[in-house]
Amino acid sequence: MNGLCKTSSVDLHGKKTIDIAWKSRIHTFIQNPLLWRKISRQQTNEANLLGESLETVLSRKSGQIAFREFLKLEFCEESLDFWLACQEFKTFDSLEERTQRAASIYEEFIKADSPKQVNLDFYTREIISQSLQQPSSSCFTVAQKKIYSLMENGSFPRFIQSEHYKVLFDAASKQRGLGKHRQAVRIKST
Repeated sequence: MNGLCKTSSVDLHGKKTIDIAWKSRIHTFIQNPLLWRKISRQQTNEANLLGESLETVLSRKSGQIAFREFLKLEFCEESLDFWLACQEFKTFDSLEERTQRAASIYEEFIKADSPKQVNLDFYTREIISQSLQQPSSSCFTVAQKKIYSLMENGSFPRFIQSEHYKVLFDAASKQRGLGKHRQAVRIKST
């Protein structure tokens, strides 16, 4: 009985030491706003590096390539192709260029039974069809937002769980020197 009490008192003493150490660290962390900002900035940079948003992935050529390869596996790469075509369309200044490119985008992605038909409702297709005579730089905006939303809520969550994403992340990590950190985290989780 006496031996148990000694063990308990040692455990309690050790626990008190651990509690004091944690309280000290937490107090330092809370009281030091610069440390807080540094950690927040590191987490933000890592989240951006991870490409936790579709916008971040699409902003990089390597992200577009990896995401397209993944979409090919899901048989829906036309969504990304359409989104990119709309991005390019916004850059045309002359009405003649816009009219030609709008007709091309319509034929390729929007028209019923087009080769790369994207998933749009009848109403959106009809509005675009009516705007083809005098297309403004925003004539595909509604459709582009709908396709973006489909990718963001459908394919993208599966993409960030895929091997394509892991390869993209590892390449980005090596560029920024985080490769060793990611490998350590991956080893701990397996």
